[in-house]
Amino acid sequence: MTDTIEARVEHRFASSAERVFDAWLDSRSVREWMAAALKSFGLSGDIRRVEIDARVGGRFTFSDMREGGEALHWGTYLELDRPRKLVFTWFTSEEDEEASSSLVTLTLAPDGEGCVATLVHRMDAAWTEWVPRVEAGWGRMLSAIEALNA
Repeated sequence: MTDTIEARVEHRFASSAERVFDAWLDSRSVREWMAAALKSFGLSGDIRRVEIDARVGGRFTFSDMREGGEALHWGTYLELDRPRKLVFTWFTSEEDEEASSSLVTLTLAPDGEGCVATLVHRMDAAWTEWVPRVEAGWGRMLSAIEALNA
């Protein structure tokens, strides 16, 4: 990536960092919170695929059905430091993967009985106008994880 921008979201969880971290890597959990997040955005939440190879170098694939067909999201895990940090690439089209890398870093810091999650999505500056929507999307996902872990 040459010129990059960041979308940033922070969320306080009542759940432990371990529990939140694990929610990102368990396919059943991902299916549940992703469906809830999509529904909160007015989409169907019809999750078709959740494939997770939770290891450094492992890949993931998530997809859901939308008006225009199947929306596919995939990437590779670059860092898995349970329960502190999860780093992965994030793509939504083959052009994204070929042209530039989109990097997501989730850090979890203990906070009393719970934790504070900070998610930073670094992407090509060409996506600048999408930052508010990207932040809203990640915010919905974090909220959905909170609701499922309450």
